[in-house]
Amino acid sequence: MQPVRPVVPRVVKCPNCGGSVEWIAENRHRPFCSARCKGNDLGAWATDKYRVAATEEPQPEDQSE
Repeated sequence: MQPVRPVVPRVVKCPNCGGSVEWIAENRHRPFCSARCKGNDLGAWATDKYRVAATEEPQPEDQSE
């Protein structure tokens, strides 16, 4: 019979500050380390700091003639 190993929680980096964060259900701010980092990220989205680059595709010419 093999010994039971304790479950070790996964540790990830906070996307805002880079600090270590345990990925556990009790951490209500995950993947962020705190409410502050979570709020900073939300503010960045609200002020368009994060953008997805896009190019406009040419519109097809109207061929209803």
